[in-house]
Amino acid sequence: MSQSTEGKSVQPGVAEANRAVLRRFPFDDTRDLEDARRGFMGTAQESVVKDADGRAVWDLGAYGFLDQDCPDTANPSLWRQSRLCSEHGLFEVAEGIHQVRGFDLSNMTIVEGERGVLVIDPLLTAETAAAALALYRAHRGDRPVTAVLYTHSHADHFGGVRGVLTDEDVAGGVPVLAPHGFLRHAVSENVYAGTAMNRRAAYMYGAALPKGARGQIGTGLGQTLSTGTVGLIPPTVDIARTGQTETVDGVRMVFQLTPGTEAPAELNIHFPDHAALCMAENATHNLHNLLTLRGAVARNPRVWAHYLTEAIGLFGASVDLAFASHHWPTWGRDRVVEFLSGQRDLYAYLHDQTLRMLNQGFTAPEIAERMELPPALERAWHTHGYYGSVSHNTKAIYQRYLGWFDGNPAHLWEHPPVEAARRYVEFMGGADEVLRRARRSYADGDFRWVAQVLGHVVFADPDHAEARELQADALEQLGYGSENGTWRNFYLMGAYELRNGSVGTPTSTVSPDLLAALTLDQLLDSLAIRVDGPRSWDADITVRWNVKDGTPVTMRLRNGVLTHVTGTGTAAPAPDVEFTLTETDLRAVVLGTLPPAALSARDDIKITGDAGKLTELLGHLTAPDPDFAIVTP
Repeated sequence: MSQSTEGKSVQPGVAEANRAVLRRFPFDDTRDLEDARRGFMGTAQESVVKDADGRAVWDLGAYGFLDQDCPDTANPSLWRQSRLCSEHGLFEVAEGIHQVRGFDLSNMTIVEGERGVLVIDPLLTAETAAAALALYRAHRGDRPVTAVLYTHSHADHFGGVRGVLTDEDVAGGVPVLAPHGFLRHAVSENVYAGTAMNRRAAYMYGAALPKGARGQIGTGLGQTLSTGTVGLIPPTVDIARTGQTETVDGVRMVFQLTPGTEAPAELNIHFPDHAALCMAENATHNLHNLLTLRGAVARNPRVWAHYLTEAIGLFGASVDLAFASHHWPTWGRDRVVEFLSGQRDLYAYLHDQTLRMLNQGFTAPEIAERMELPPALERAWHTHGYYGSVSHNTKAIYQRYLGWFDGNPAHLWEHPPVEAARRYVEFMGGADEVLRRARRSYADGDFRWVAQVLGHVVFADPDHAEARELQADALEQLGYGSENGTWRNFYLMGAYELRNGSVGTPTSTVSPDLLAALTLDQLLDSLAIRVDGPRSWDADITVRWNVKDGTPVTMRLRNGVLTHVTGTGTAAPAPDVEFTLTETDLRAVVLGTLPPAALSARDDIKITGDAGKLTELLGHLTAPDPDFAIVTP
């Protein structure tokens, strides 16, 4: 395996394709740059944000290279978008409304009230959130935080809350507002499949890539993820319906619930006294994801378009400003309505045309290749696929309606990747012959095919150095030409790991706060997904937890499945062992911070039966792997 962190030169075909982008789109349109810089008040004097141990978690100066002209190793459209996203500092959006942008993947919005400030979406990590609030206070005074509002259930919009708020503040009456269902979705998405999502997020955001013209230049939605401390303070005020009005510290807000759009729990906020509309992440300056490449449940573009139409109807006649938790605001009533209408038409078009072609028998890859946006939408910069893409969004729509199977029985029971790869390579005349042909395809500029076909060689023989290197080269060229920031990061991360080995998971959203927010049901469910089923086929173990001041919970491992029931009815089998303890201690056992052997030494914990059965049950669990292979078997 070669060791290289410096990307290779761009191939002529990719360079020419990138130059063609400059001729195709209106790069002389400077309105977005003007909007991105409007209201600038200043930025932090210290460019590096560090954690308590002095480790850098964010660097404001890391993207200074974007001030240069776009090189041939980057798509000029993505370079332009990344340049706009890298504008960092404190910005006055309207009188009494400020944003700190460029301090994390997302924006922090600060609305001034009568006594202090309402903080909307306190970034991903506590360190960057604290730095953002400090910047605001340096310019506007040391105003207390009198409320926090989460617009939706993704970690980059709540994870930094402990940088702006404490548990004592909440106990003292500072409210935390969030859309209905927020907590359930926030913890379930980040815990159940969190390990896999976070590992894939290493590819999607490219946090471990070198930053530069041949490396990571942004994600399209923002620059990348900060690598500090993710936390969560549960909401205290539930926003449960559209039209609900709340006044916090003199700030009037009217809410629109938008479940099932960009997040399963999300809302927009109208500020009638400011003629301003916060669109959360429902309308940003790009085509968003309908299925994020890190993995998630596919989103519904029909519902998304519906709520954008509703927002225009509810608020379009009374707002002069729209801002979101990513990118820069849009000013002027006509421009706001045009922007929201264009975003609505974007999602509706992709939905309707995918369904039209789907019902004509086209498969997901075929639809993705055929789909073209109307010229009027394509001309608008904010519809470009910098984060989502027309290609993978149409596949997501297909998946939402028809699932993974395209209907062709030849695809119903295919060999898994390694077994298929060995057969492909043998049929194609062996690895050397595949490489010979792949080098010719590389010279012809067919990098998609090179990456695809050499994937078989690498999976058939992961130690084949020449195949790894040529596949890495092909992935790199695909990255250089990508308008989509997350595609570029995926391609370049694939190349990086083929050459250098795994980077693991640089940022994890599975934090103690998120685990503490799990209900007992969710926590036990998260235990069940760790059972090694085949090794547990013959096990039959029942453990009952008599929770003090609570309801008994009975767990049973049988047929390789760990189930649990509450109460002591007929569904609860007779236990092999019973533990009488507090819910706090039960949570500690499940999370692994209180070992079974320590239970018998506790006078406040009563044990009836064979205590060894708990150790036996826990021995059937496996640990998730945050470093699993992606581009190799």
